[in-house]
This record gives sequence, structure tokens and C-alpha cells, in this order.
Amino acid sequence: MKLVWSPEMACNAYIDTVKTCKDLQESDQAEMISAMAGGWNPRFIVEAWSSGIEITTSIALSIAARHIGARYVCTVQNERSRSEYTNAFKDHDHDIQVPELVVGEAKEVMKRFKGVEFMVVDGRRKDLYEMFGAAKYSVRGAVLMCKNGMQRYMDGFRWELAVSEKEHVVRSVIIPVGQGLNIAYVKERRESEKALVKDHSRWITRIDKKTGEEHVFRG
Repeated sequence: MKLVWSPEMACNAYIDTVKTCKDLQESDQAEMISAMAGGWNPRFIVEAWSSGIEITTSIALSIAARHIGARYVCTVQNERSRSEYTNAFKDHDHDIQVPELVVGEAKEVMKRFKGVEFMVVDGRRKDLYEMFGAAKYSVRGAVLMCKNGMQRYMDGFRWELAVSEKEHVVRSVIIPVGQGLNIAYVKERRESEKALVKDHSRWITRIDKKTGEEHVFRG
């Protein structure tokens, strides 16, 4: 079993989001995220939200989750953030259901979730690597999104370092909407691949900044 792309679901989620979010900030990015969530048809969607950030992405994910019948959970850091988040939803005149909210530090909360198939995190967060690494993904694989991810990419962000050794990055792409959507599709490694990764991790590579020479040491 694996995640399978559905053009019809992607189109339905996209159109509904365009109608709802056309007057909101970051609407173009939200429309793309909604279409991706609808198209991949995940059973479990997770978002990590931070205080002070627009909820446009949350509205888009809520729309997509409604179309595909998925469970959608949003993590907030504390009770103050929960209040800010729910009030932001109330300020919009759209009939959008507030997702299931879980309070706590995201990288700790992520460890409680099992079978995540679609995950969205803002690239401006400092704990980005920890959150993606802590999540427990579905055996069908998972689509991971780093929104506002162009700067992270320029700073050397690598999906291979963001997920645990259990996962293999099948493919990744950056879509130039908003401040960039850095997207990866990951899947659990086979036992043979895990052995290779474990063996490879015993070697340490260092680059001499003066000469440019690469030195490899046994760990």
C-alpha cells in the first residue's frame, strides 16, 4: 500500500480553497497546500502552528480534510496559543471547522502521533529538524511540507537530515509559491536499506576549509 494521487480530490480541495481564501494573506500558498493535501488523500494530517502566524494554511487544510474525510490535528504551544488560534478562526466569516487541537511543544507532541501521512511546518521555526524527526509516519509513506521554505533551502536544509534513519526520501521538490514550498515524499526503509544506512553512519566526513580536501574517518 502507498499514497496514491487523486486529481479529482486535488481539484475539489483547490477550488473550495480559492473561493474561501481569496481575500486572505498567503492565499496562493494555501491553495497549493490544500490541493496537495486533497490530491494525496492522506488519512492523517498534522500541522504545527506558532503564535503570530496567519491561519490561512489551517483553513486550507481544514477544507482539504473535509473533502477527503481525513483526521486533521494542529499543534499549539500553550493555552495562550490555543486561545489565539481559535479566536483567529472566529474572526473569519467562513464556515470552517476548527481542527482538533493538541497543546504542547510540537517536537514532544509529534511523538504521540502514529501514522502521519501529511505534515506541514513553517520553515521559520527553529525546531524544524526535531519536529520532522520525531513524527511517526504511516507505512504508506508521508508527504512533508516546509512552507516558507526557500530561505531554509538556501541555508542548506536537507530532508535526509530532517527525518529519522527509518525513512527514505523518495523525492523532493521546491515549488515557488509564496516564500517557497519545500516538499518531500518519504517512505519507510526496507531492512536491507536500514543496514546500509547504519553501516554508512559509522563514517565521519570532514572538509578542510583551507585546502578543500575531504577527510573520512571511521566512527
